[in-house]
Amino acid sequence: MSTTKNRIVIVVAAILVTVGLDQWTKALAIEHLEGQPPSYYFNEMFSLTFAKNTGAFLSLGEDLGPVWKPILLNALPALLLIGLLYFIFKEKYLNRWQTLALALIVAGGLSNIIDRLLYGHVVDMLHIQLTDSLQTGIFNIADMAIMAGMFIMLPFVFRKEPGEEDDDEAHAPTEEAITEAESPLPE
Repeated sequence: MSTTKNRIVIVVAAILVTVGLDQWTKALAIEHLEGQPPSYYFNEMFSLTFAKNTGAFLSLGEDLGPVWKPILLNALPALLLIGLLYFIFKEKYLNRWQTLALALIVAGGLSNIIDRLLYGHVVDMLHIQLTDSLQTGIFNIADMAIMAGMFIMLPFVFRKEPGEEDDDEAHAPTEEAITEAESPLPE
């Protein structure tokens, strides 16, 4: 199968699975959790807690006015996702893991944009609290997909491609320059 076909399969699968699962769990949350107290599991370490997030990640931007909110929380992210999709299909050197990672980020972002367009907010329902001071915000499956994509990309961010020079090596003096510097100045 060609690289383009592989990428199409990966992107479409990531979007269908992520958006499908995310929207399904959000519909369940609206039906069963809205207006209810949190449900705790695993010694209160995990809870199902319904929340309407009118902002972005961790409610950032929820106080934006009616002009800026749709631009910064819908239009700008949509443009970024389109740009990311373009990059996925135009970049020659993405491997399958990188394609999957970027596809998960697109899928999660798309599902949260769908929420904002359908409900005017993003539905969140998952919360993890390990200790009183170590806990997550309330999140959803789309957020998990975005974070999974970011974690998959981490090793690639720090890996050097063959032929890439170290910054130190790129700026290090050449052997010729060292020889010239060591030779005495002409008198």
